[in-house]
Amino acid sequence: MRTEPIKVVIWGFGAMGSGMAKVLLNKSGVSIVGVCDCHEARRGREMHEILGVERGNRKPVIVEAKIEKVLTERSCDLCLIATHSFTEDAFPGITYALSKKVNVISTAEEMAYPKAKNPALAEQLDQLAKANGVSVLGTGINPGLMMDLLVVALTGCMTDVKHIEAKRVNSLSPFGKAVMEEQGVGLSEAAFQAGAENGSIAGHVGFEESIAMIAEALQMPIDQIETQKSPILTDVERRSPYGYAAAGHVAGVNMTGQGLHQGEVMIDMVHPQQIEPQLGGVHTGDYITLTGTPPVHMAITPEVDGGIGTIAMCVNMIPHVINARPGLKTMLDLPVPRAIIGDMRHYLEAEDDI
Repeated sequence: MRTEPIKVVIWGFGAMGSGMAKVLLNKSGVSIVGVCDCHEARRGREMHEILGVERGNRKPVIVEAKIEKVLTERSCDLCLIATHSFTEDAFPGITYALSKKVNVISTAEEMAYPKAKNPALAEQLDQLAKANGVSVLGTGINPGLMMDLLVVALTGCMTDVKHIEAKRVNSLSPFGKAVMEEQGVGLSEAAFQAGAENGSIAGHVGFEESIAMIAEALQMPIDQIETQKSPILTDVERRSPYGYAAAGHVAGVNMTGQGLHQGEVMIDMVHPQQIEPQLGGVHTGDYITLTGTPPVHMAITPEVDGGIGTIAMCVNMIPHVINARPGLKTMLDLPVPRAIIGDMRHYLEAEDDI
């Protein structure tokens, strides 16, 4: 087994990045060697102090505003990037890390299957990663697991699949400010509709990626993808750590999507998400319904927590991304995700010379 711990840099120290740090600090065989975040409340401060945990005999880690002070060539094994939702926005940061010969895991939803919307950027990422001998993966709870990889896994017990419905009724409360803005939390209905029209309200990001991932895995002949979004208005005041919605305002988004072949819907996506759903009498859950032979009906209630689920997916995939052959990867390319209970180094296939 490798003697040196796996070295990780975290870029973006909001809800997801700081959550990953807390999990990593309780793992064996891995060390956080740098953190980058430009938020004025965090930059220049010591990581353990921000997290409210004892540093013990660990080296201090100062949050730097500039990535160049944290990430240099081969300075770490992998960089966790938790800064954006869209491939185009995440692209400069990912390419910087790859150019430094560092593996990358990104929380950007579109990075779960970037060629769905950005095939040219996906090709550039693949070529750059290969040229530098490293790999890049986009993952999270969704897309990344609940409405795509788990769907694919469940079809493994079927001889044919005629229709797929993936439904996730979840809480937005664990997520940070950027997600609140993307969902339009707190806006009036009119402001939401205006944002939906001009593109400032994204709603759930990932339907195209999930549908394309499923279609590739099953070789489903999907030739069209459609999505829709509508506001979820609250009758009562709701407050989460990063969001607030007054009564009569937007608490979240009801997202739907379809993957079609010659006009026939083959994949249905249903995803209402909102802050503090229990205040609106909503029970969360994850549901997959597969029509075929044999039919499959899966229900998980309440939902798998979106915040800790995304954090766990990124942390648990670290050794698998390091082990992967160079290039752009999706969850279809790598080993089945699993919780890493023991020393993370046990999962490494070969000694790394970083």
